[in-house]
Amino acid sequence: MIKGEPQPYNYAEVPKPGKILEFECRGCEFVEFKPEGNWEAKGLESGTVFKDIDLNEGDWFDYDEKAGAEVSIKDLKWEIVRS
Repeated sequence: MIKGEPQPYNYAEVPKPGKILEFECRGCEFVEFKPEGNWEAKGLESGTVFKDIDLNEGDWFDYDEKAGAEVSIKDLKWEIVRS
């Protein structure tokens, strides 16, 4: 069961880990996280919302018309920790 709402990952000049989901797992133990489903991102400077992002391949690229620049999510790493 997911506890609470998913938390947004906030951009930082030097990327650092951030908690995005918390699960109640009594009697179970997670061993792997797969980012299936649709994700959403917002352009840092333009505020453009990008929906239906597929992160199954680990990378995502698009073009932000308002900013006039390519946008991307890449080099994703998932870590499962006990709280």
